[in-house]
Formats: sequence, C-alpha cells, structure tokens
Amino acid sequence: MTESYVFKEHPAQAAGAPTLALFHGTGGDENQFFALGRQLLPSARLIAPRGDVSEGGALRYFRRTGEGVYDMDDLRQRTDKMANFLRSVKTDGKLVGLGYSNGANILAAVMFAYPDLIDAAVLMHPLILWQPEPVEGLKDRKVLITAGRRDPICPAPQTQALADWFAAQGTETEVVWHEGGHEIVQAELVAAARFLSGQQV
Repeated sequence: MTESYVFKEHPAQAAGAPTLALFHGTGGDENQFFALGRQLLPSARLIAPRGDVSEGGALRYFRRTGEGVYDMDDLRQRTDKMANFLRSVKTDGKLVGLGYSNGANILAAVMFAYPDLIDAAVLMHPLILWQPEPVEGLKDRKVLITAGRRDPICPAPQTQALADWFAAQGTETEVVWHEGGHEIVQAELVAAARFLSGQQV
C-alpha cells in the first residue's frame, strides 16, 4: 500500500490560505466536490484525493464487508495512509477537510488517530460504527456535522453520538440537521460556507 493517491489540485489564491481537502462519497471521485470547494473557500488550495478501494466499481476510501459493516483492519491501515498523504501535501496554512458519507468517515477516522493534523472539518452524513477512544489534542479543533434526521444509511442517533463524542473531547462542535435522508440539501451547503468562512487564516 503506497502513501500516494490520484488527486486533483488547485493552487491557493492568497498567501497563507488554508488547504481544503475534499473527500467524496462511495461511487464518487476527486471531481465530486471540487467545484463546490472553490465556491465554499475561494482562496484555499484544494486537494481532492480519489478513493483507492473499489467496491463493485464504486470508489471508496476503505473496505467494508457489507452495508454498515467495516473492515476495521483495513480502515486502520488506510487511515494511516491518508494521514501520511495529508501530511505530505500540508502547507503553512490551516488544513481543513470536507467529506461526505464514506469521505466523512475517513476524515473523522484521521481526526481520531491524528488529532494534531486537521484544524477544522465538515463531516456530511458520517457513519462511525465504533466508539472511539478519548483523544487528547482535539480541544482547539472545530467540527461541523450535517445530517438528515431520516437518513436510512446514517441513523440520527449515531450522528448525535459522534457529535457528543467530539464535544466531550473539547472540540468546538456544531450539528446542522435537515428533515430528509442521505441527500445533501442547500441548508447544509449554507452551513458549510458559513463554517468554512471562519477558517480563512
């Protein structure tokens, strides 16, 4: 397993601008959120890695053995790999992440394992199926979680449990709900834009 990914990149538009890492959902690729990233944080350097696991032709960031059943050994290895990749592309500014579904899961997993790496994250419809151990070092981090109250893939109680876990670590945590399911709605994008506007420097 190499430490590299196929990725798409856009240079920063201002000195000291943050790097915004974009993580697609299952079946997406490095293009899924690239244009959105430019809209949400125009000054940022954008990095969008392509998941390197194929599930029936659908790209993901780690393996699972069934719907809602993660291969935890593979997840640990690929969390390490993603953290090493992010360290390799990190610049002097903040490192901010935005991920959806499977992309939110790998982003959260990196934060659990390497709390010093990511300054702020937007986790859209995450599904964390295990109870993370308490982590020191997340106290000065910021997390926005967006989710649907009727999401059949990412149940609302598990989303709330993740938010509560981050808050218990001292992370500045916000949750934005909508009344739908696993789809991304406009209210989430508005919340993400507001959240990311505070990560400019």
